[in-house]
Amino acid sequence: MRRSIIAVVVVALLGLSACGSAADSRDSGLTNGTPTSEPPPADDLDPALQAFYEQDVSWDKCGRYECASAEVPLDYAAPDGERVTLQLRRLPAGDPGARVGSLFINPGGPGGSGVDYVASFTASAGDDVLDAYDVVGFDPRGVGASTPLECADTAQLDAYVNTDPTPDDASEEQAYYDAAKTLGERCQSQSGDLASHVSTVEVAKDLDILRAVVGDSSLHYLGASYGTMIGATYAELFPKRAGRLVLDGAIDPTIDAEGLNRGQAEGFQTALVAYLESCTKDADCPLGNDVDAAQQKLSDFLGDLDQNPLATSTSGRPLTEALGFYGIAVTLYVEEYWELLTRALRQAFDGNGTQLLFLADQYLSRDENGYTDNSVVALNAVNCLDDPSTVTLDQARDSQAEFTEASPVFGRSFAWSPVTCTAWPIKPAEPAPEIDAAGAPPIVVVGTTRDPATPYRWAQAMAAQLDSGVLVSRDGDGHTGYSMGNECVDDAVDDFLVTGTPPKDGLEC
Repeated sequence: MRRSIIAVVVVALLGLSACGSAADSRDSGLTNGTPTSEPPPADDLDPALQAFYEQDVSWDKCGRYECASAEVPLDYAAPDGERVTLQLRRLPAGDPGARVGSLFINPGGPGGSGVDYVASFTASAGDDVLDAYDVVGFDPRGVGASTPLECADTAQLDAYVNTDPTPDDASEEQAYYDAAKTLGERCQSQSGDLASHVSTVEVAKDLDILRAVVGDSSLHYLGASYGTMIGATYAELFPKRAGRLVLDGAIDPTIDAEGLNRGQAEGFQTALVAYLESCTKDADCPLGNDVDAAQQKLSDFLGDLDQNPLATSTSGRPLTEALGFYGIAVTLYVEEYWELLTRALRQAFDGNGTQLLFLADQYLSRDENGYTDNSVVALNAVNCLDDPSTVTLDQARDSQAEFTEASPVFGRSFAWSPVTCTAWPIKPAEPAPEIDAAGAPPIVVVGTTRDPATPYRWAQAMAAQLDSGVLVSRDGDGHTGYSMGNECVDDAVDDFLVTGTPPKDGLEC
């Protein structure tokens, strides 16, 4: 569910600069942080948290942006205890006279950096939005530049990532379970209590403190992919403080770990078929000219990597089945990346896995020196606190046929994925709430019909479950809908953020 990889792959593979846009000419002088309205009265705050809500932060110039840090309690049940530091970055509103307030953004993950996301978001968002808002990205607790989870070194994380994703016997099944359990134990031993306090509920509570820190009485927010769960959870916990919320590439809040992975198997299958239909029309497609045969060739290719990893130009790093999966999957997030997959497959079928390895590394945030962030471990840590799975090895084994029917290429990998959270040794401090956000103003939910990572029906479900949900549908390929080349979606989102007037529920773009 990682919306953040889109910006990463664009920069890495297409040579685009997130800063190379008209936004560069925008006034980036320091702002005075004047609130758009008075913050909530003190009696609306938990007295034990009042010091966090009223803290002063210093915004310092960092390139064309402003950067700051804020503190939140590690454990909201014990606010006088240990604290967590959150890092923020913002681009001030381009037109102080039209300023609405701050727009908090999150790119997904879990584990995506909102601090890094500011550059790509502000390079593609509408000018009216950038005039009206200080765009604020934050790294959630445990992530990136905020107080981070520390769980494994590069060698240990490489070993974890390359665990066979489709176990063939009891020994490999146990190895799959043990790999997740060991990673979780390392998070406990190296990160202490933080590993138990990175849930989405806690991130949503942090976000309300950040809202107060920037001086806004209501939270304006755009979250993509997993970021939609942060926004929906916020609206559930603080419906009267919810402002203009946009949830793009939404997740169904009611599904469990097995349902989530089944939905993603179906979503990636839909996206894969769209790619195959496009590729096989080209005489040079390395998969041939028949969609069914192409799918079988791709499935056979991944299966062969299980026993025979492919050589690459990087010493000691062959292309395994797991890395092949990631290298293919990452290109399905954006239609413009399909050509990259075609090139990588052509090279791989000639016996060289270098390009697919490079693509996998973009998904996993890895370069020649190791992992550039902790998104791999943060994804597990957050997901497993939000929804501790109970899928056993026997159940995963028995579900393989059903998952393979949903996705002949990816199904088995998704069937085993819920076991990760079954094995994860860290349990949540409190359960995730049921979400309907009763009392919140209109919340815009965006869904894309052939979204691989967050299937369209999840957006339909979230919009229906939110009391004030407004669904906007994008007919297209790729992950999420805003800033993906659909003017109808962009206009609907921009108008809502700038004017506060939601689009018509059920708008089809």
